[in-house]
Amino acid sequence: MLTIFLETLPFFALIGLGLGAARFGVFPPEATAYLTKFVFYFALSALLFGFSANLGLDEIWQPRVIAAYLLACLTVYLAVMVIAFLRRATLSAATIEAQCAIIGNTGFMGLPMLALLLGPQSVPYMLIILSVDLVVFSSLFTMMITLARQGQIDRALPLKLLGAVARNPMVAAMVLGLTWASTGIALPAPVNDTLTLLGAAATPGALFAIGASLADKRVERLGIVSWLTFVKLGLHPAVVALFALVVFRLDPQASAVLIAGAALPVAGNVFILAQHFNAGPVRVSATILVSTLVSMATIPLVVAWVSGF
Repeated sequence: MLTIFLETLPFFALIGLGLGAARFGVFPPEATAYLTKFVFYFALSALLFGFSANLGLDEIWQPRVIAAYLLACLTVYLAVMVIAFLRRATLSAATIEAQCAIIGNTGFMGLPMLALLLGPQSVPYMLIILSVDLVVFSSLFTMMITLARQGQIDRALPLKLLGAVARNPMVAAMVLGLTWASTGIALPAPVNDTLTLLGAAATPGALFAIGASLADKRVERLGIVSWLTFVKLGLHPAVVALFALVVFRLDPQASAVLIAGAALPVAGNVFILAQHFNAGPVRVSATILVSTLVSMATIPLVVAWVSGF
């Protein structure tokens, strides 16, 4: 347990460094925005392309693994929405709370951290989690918000969603990487070296950007924020464990990665969606802050548990 905590400490130290730099004015909000864009469009995309180009499609297309994670997430998603409705929350508020409950910081934190802690064999399963989050639940969120605002779903919405998914650089990087892998041709050495060099900036850049982005966040509506933090860091991985270990009986490696991936704090892109649609951005912002801080204690516990698989 202590060993795993010490292994995760550098990751959270970089987040703390970014938080401190932003709080003391060394790293202004404009710098955080541009660093995030660099990581999102270049460094992380290079990392994902490099990973995907060295994998086979069969390593990503694992229907039982996808079904286990997807059904677990849908279970938590619906449960959180029902509880929100019992509090007389609107459809928009219930949807953003459900999004907070299942969308973890897989790209910026989970992929680099779990690849180190659980080994490179965890990468295909992390890409599955990332794909489910980006393709299924980002689309579901947009449809639910559109239904809440307009009372109906526009016929052109599916095409718009498909276009939005295709334009996401992380999705594009994975698709292009898998397409290259399907050719059976090894990446040219200079290309591979460039991707490796650029991808190496993803981990420190992403963690620093996470910390810097937390600097302007404040905790309000502590009751709801605490509930959502509990669901994301506790209930979500527990339900994923149930589906992975009991319902689908996945192999230990797949189960370990899915559970650890579910234990990640709320992702920053949930705040972007909430802000764009004006669906409780303050609540989401506070949940990202609290869940990230609490995850410093919970992630080592979960990783220590699944490492025993």
